[in-house]
Amino acid sequence: MNDRELGKKIVELVGGEQNISSLVHCATRLRFKLKDTQKAETSQIEQMPDVLQVVKSGGQYQVVIGSRVADVYAEINKQANIDEKKDNESGNAKQNGLSALFEVISGAFSPLIPALAGSGMLKAVLTVATTFNWLDAESGTYLILAAAANAIFFFLPLFLGITLAKKLGANPYVGGVIGAALLEPTLTTLLATNTPIDFIGIPVLLIDYSASVFPIFVTMFVYGLVDKLLRKIIYKDLQLFIVPMLSLMIMVPLAVIAFGPFGTYVGSWLSQGVMWLIAKSSILAGMVLGGGMTFMVIFGLHWGFTPITIENIAMGGDPIEGMAAAAVFAQIGIALGIFLRARKDKEARALAGSVGLTGILAGVTEPIVYGLILRYKRTIPFVIIAGAIGGAINGFFGVTMNEYVFHNIFSLPAYSPLIVYVISITITLITAAALVFFFGYENPKQEEVHIEENPEEISTGGVKIEELKSPLNGAVIPLDKVEDEVFSSAIMGKGIGIEPFDGRVVSPVNGTITTLFPTQHAIGITSDAGAEILIHIGLDTVELEGKYFSAKVQQGTEVLQGELLVEFELEEIKKAGYPVTTLIVITNTNDYLDVLDTENQEIQTNELLLTLIK
Repeated sequence: MNDRELGKKIVELVGGEQNISSLVHCATRLRFKLKDTQKAETSQIEQMPDVLQVVKSGGQYQVVIGSRVADVYAEINKQANIDEKKDNESGNAKQNGLSALFEVISGAFSPLIPALAGSGMLKAVLTVATTFNWLDAESGTYLILAAAANAIFFFLPLFLGITLAKKLGANPYVGGVIGAALLEPTLTTLLATNTPIDFIGIPVLLIDYSASVFPIFVTMFVYGLVDKLLRKIIYKDLQLFIVPMLSLMIMVPLAVIAFGPFGTYVGSWLSQGVMWLIAKSSILAGMVLGGGMTFMVIFGLHWGFTPITIENIAMGGDPIEGMAAAAVFAQIGIALGIFLRARKDKEARALAGSVGLTGILAGVTEPIVYGLILRYKRTIPFVIIAGAIGGAINGFFGVTMNEYVFHNIFSLPAYSPLIVYVISITITLITAAALVFFFGYENPKQEEVHIEENPEEISTGGVKIEELKSPLNGAVIPLDKVEDEVFSSAIMGKGIGIEPFDGRVVSPVNGTITTLFPTQHAIGITSDAGAEILIHIGLDTVELEGKYFSAKVQQGTEVLQGELLVEFELEEIKKAGYPVTTLIVITNTNDYLDVLDTENQEIQTNELLLTLIK
């Protein structure tokens, strides 16, 4: 299908020109904002041979095409009257209420996840140490380590005040002060002594806000509106101290009088609703959570359970994560199954081994989901079946997670009953691995075109090797660790990421500039030996529309290895809120037997970065 036909078909399948609010493109994908995403025929678009993937993220409907994207974009603009700057029409161009809510929840908890997980793991270590009498629970050592483990949970309103305010565009430190006020010793002492108080005659219901979530969520949503209003009506030169002062005067009383109690009640109702469903049929609830959590994670829906989980843990134990943990071990089982079966597919075997190890040791399974399960769609029913079995077992026996931890082998002591949990996740992992091993993981098209590597050709010297030098100074990041599912899943091709130390990009090869995007954030080079290389500076930096980028070459220019290609303002891009992780991807990966990464953790320009074997 040529570019014109492809563009026309995509416009038709996203609901037609009338359903498109705006369209831009980056180095790999068309980024639509649609009035109604329900009108888009996603399954049909993904089945098109020229489309690599469809991603719905940040209110955008992204169609991943690859290196042809600029040409397809140009053809769409020739055929349709779409203004790329237009973004003010009603509809689903912006996130709907539910999507926006999950986006805020995700944005609030994401920065805290390392602290929550680390503290939870420390709690698990202390549990093991006291269980086996390695440490006295009354000793100073235990109490100090327990303080370290408990701090993030006790002061959670403070931390959420910071992250929520930042996510909502308000002053994060004022948000933190509002959260801290709920834990201020004067109020907590009054609570402990059950002393009644009022505020200008209004009775105040004192509540223990430590480890609470919903009260600060409600308070911060209102604070976000108050902050915007105050900045509109107060003279700019006085905002520095007037806005924070009035925000505190307004929000802290409202928090303790109304929003705090209301949030507490809402959290209680939600938790009770979920617990009611579990009480009605713990087996069914376990099957839904264990079998479906993988896909809730993909769409960000799992964040909706986080506040309930933390509330339940504060009350003694959370059955939701006790059931949902089965999904994680089902995913790890998928990786294990692919590793065992993919004896001849070195790429799949290497990927499965690395992401599976990360999953079982750290409980981080996004690389499995995006790199394996969504890539090899035959595994989707396997992860559902295995997760549902494990979830049902955990639900039937009432397994709970008692500390906030990632689901991995080191966090086992955080669950009870422990023996049941260990049996359940073992069954889940083995089931998923066995299904993949016996029924295969390859998609039908992959099985038809799979060509076994010819060892004789390698041994007789028929292999061609091309070396790519590093285009940047920076820290090396494996591709599957990059926080972009299209790149990390290697759907665009194999490659590597670099977190740059400065704002200079040089050519990794002798070759020709085949693509230079108008926004100058991405550049395509074809080496003299035939490698098609994409250098993509930052993530989502297409939205900067060329600001902070300065290209030193033009499309069609012949360049030498080490020649300066682009300069960019590193710190300004960071300040604008965009990750600067730079991707170096071989877009014609299928032309090579393998693409080998450097083993260095840091690299300088002109040092060996990638080795291409053909």
